[in-house]
Amino acid sequence: MLTISQNELQRLFLSPLAWIILALSQLLLAYLFLTHMDYFNALQGKMSAIPGAPGVTELIAMPLLSNTGMICLLITPLLTMRTIAEERRNENLPLLISAPISIYKIVIGKFIGTLSFFLCLIVMTLLMVMSITLGSSLDWLQVLSGTLGLVLLVASFSVIGIYLSSLFKQPTVAAISSFALLFLLWIIDWASTNAAEFTLLSWLSLLRHFQPMVQGQMNSQDVAYFLIIIFAFLLLTIRRLDRERLD
Repeated sequence: MLTISQNELQRLFLSPLAWIILALSQLLLAYLFLTHMDYFNALQGKMSAIPGAPGVTELIAMPLLSNTGMICLLITPLLTMRTIAEERRNENLPLLISAPISIYKIVIGKFIGTLSFFLCLIVMTLLMVMSITLGSSLDWLQVLSGTLGLVLLVASFSVIGIYLSSLFKQPTVAAISSFALLFLLWIIDWASTNAAEFTLLSWLSLLRHFQPMVQGQMNSQDVAYFLIIIFAFLLLTIRRLDRERLD
């Protein structure tokens, strides 16, 4: 399993696409970080006279983590589309699933390898956040809550993308399908028209469970939601490849 995850991560970093995505993501996040800094500096004089006014954590650090989540939604289909679909297109999948290694180790290995790439992106984002401490102080509990929410969010993105990659032979089709499903789960509660429907769609919404954690609210139901998504799609991917092995 560790070997598969290392190979998956190495394959990502050997791809020019991954480096381009990483560079452009950091460039965009750096721009957003500086924008949030300028906005905070513009409001700092007015907020100094307001008791309990939001500080750098609420106005700079947390918006940056939220922006990182949105960027990860956009780039996940491009990174996960090749995990299994390309193996099938190149006719390497039969060799992989017939190897003397269990299917769940193959799937989890690919999941860990893909998630490791996103963790690199998150670490670089956190370095920007930590740079704020050179001139101010952060609410580290809120930063920790937001970081955990971001890790769970990108883990959910990754596992959904890997599952959809296992369904198709063409990586492009897998990418389009992944983006459509991820975007649907991001905005699904917007279509609610009554209270009962709103409750159900809110529970399905990735954004509704991510936002409280970015705001520093660590709720067990939000953590449980992401864990359910991760384990459910891991299981679906394992069953999909296991059925293909039996065929």
